[in-house]
Amino acid sequence: MKVLMINGSPRANGNIALAFEEMKKIFDKNGIEVETISLAGQKISGCMACGACRKGGGCVQKDIVNEIAPKFAEADGLVVGSPTYFASANGTLISLMDRLFFSRQCDLSMKVGAAVTSARRGGNTAVFDQINKYFTFAGMPIASSYYWNMVYGMRPGEAAQDLEGISTVKSLAENMSFLMKSIALGKEKYGLPERADRAVTSFIR
Repeated sequence: MKVLMINGSPRANGNIALAFEEMKKIFDKNGIEVETISLAGQKISGCMACGACRKGGGCVQKDIVNEIAPKFAEADGLVVGSPTYFASANGTLISLMDRLFFSRQCDLSMKVGAAVTSARRGGNTAVFDQINKYFTFAGMPIASSYYWNMVYGMRPGEAAQDLEGISTVKSLAENMSFLMKSIALGKEKYGLPERADRAVTSFIR
């Protein structure tokens, strides 16, 4: 089994990276392969609404989004982390998520998603909700812990002092490992849930 972790922080070694390392220890213990991708230093533009991805071949903007897409398709779970900027996720991460989820060429049903946030003081629950909306839009079950998946700290490394935050993300990794394994067993025995016919409407008709 494999988990893809996307660190949306512009600081490659900031507090999201610290939380991810704690989670990786748990995934390793559970025999789950982990690949971590950092967006630090990446230039990722937003979606141009050109619709070209609907013809296949991924996004027309040739950058890291198209490199991540096949890794996402192969993974059993996705962890997305972001620091808090004005009660929102980092803009670079949101540009990636918009394009990655819209241009996807694979079925994301029953891949497990999890959001991890960091903040100096507040606003991180908004970021947590923001990231989770991508998962629910794509039919991905959300892994949870015993509290919202967030760590506190402003300077890189400060989150190590947030003992509750660290234990929260460790519990998240344990729960996510269990959920992915359980879904794999369920798929083997029962297959994927049958989908109802989807009706796509707008507010004007």
